[in-house]
Amino acid sequence: MGRPRKISDDELMAACGRAIGRHGPGFTLAQVAADAGVAVGTVSGRFGSKHGLLLAMMTAASDDVAERMRAAAARHADPVASIVAAVLVTAEGVADPATTTNHLAQLGVDMSDPKLREGLAVLRARVCEVLGSLLAAAALPGAPPPARAARIVASLAHGAQLDWALAPNGRLTQRLRADVRTVLGSWR
Repeated sequence: MGRPRKISDDELMAACGRAIGRHGPGFTLAQVAADAGVAVGTVSGRFGSKHGLLLAMMTAASDDVAERMRAAAARHADPVASIVAAVLVTAEGVADPATTTNHLAQLGVDMSDPKLREGLAVLRARVCEVLGSLLAAAALPGAPPPARAARIVASLAHGAQLDWALAPNGRLTQRLRADVRTVLGSWR
């Protein structure tokens, strides 16, 4: 019988997310291990490589994003507020311009790798699925069909993050909230 794990895979993936936020795509397994307070061998033993860790993170994010978005949306009775809350989930962990820039740089690297790009497509589909169901329930008369509206709102959220990283006036959550409310308000 092996030794019990002192740190979960989820905790190691969270440490990786923080390392990406601090160091961008040049992060190392040693930085992840240091953040998690474990040996490099613990991280490489669980995930095999940096690429394996990124794949595991992508899979975990895809598996739980819909649940987190729905939970955030469920806390609001107003349909527009529920959509805004769901969108804000997509920006969790990127509260300052440097972190946002580093995550966006990692996104560029992820998009150049076929397996990570496939994982991003799954993640994006899950985000759009939740937004589509929320938009359908909101019954906004001026909105395009829910699937297109979801794609527009998701694109707005990603674009707003990039824009905010370039011109970080105020907080990212304030920018996202205002931009999404503006679009949804025009569809009301």
